[in-house]
Amino acid sequence: MSESALAARALVGHNRVSTQALTSLAQAAAAEQFGVRPGDVRASWADDAGLLALSIVSPIAVPDLGEVSGPEDVEAAGGSVWERATAAKAAILHRVSGLSGAQLSRVDIRIAGVRPRFARKARVA
Repeated sequence: MSESALAARALVGHNRVSTQALTSLAQAAAAEQFGVRPGDVRASWADDAGLLALSIVSPIAVPDLGEVSGPEDVEAAGGSVWERATAAKAAILHRVSGLSGAQLSRVDIRIAGVRPRFARKARVA
């Protein structure tokens, strides 16, 4: 068999990414953006004229409010909750689309609570 026939044969069939896999990927991408655990994030999908619309419901990590004394502290923490959620839309869309190959039309976000931001523990080698 020629190389081109072998290559054509390798392309036969279907590749599908399950809804559960897409949902897990979306939860992980959103959790990364909001500084929470993937299990804290809910993701759901809807058809949007043949593309996928992603809806995220998640808490967001915030600094200890006793440490925030002015706008400069908010900026140092990554911005306001509104600014962070708005920026997360594009980041989540890019991450999920890039890793899954799915074509997303939009990402809708609802912030459903806040979580304290904890410093990550250093790993011991």
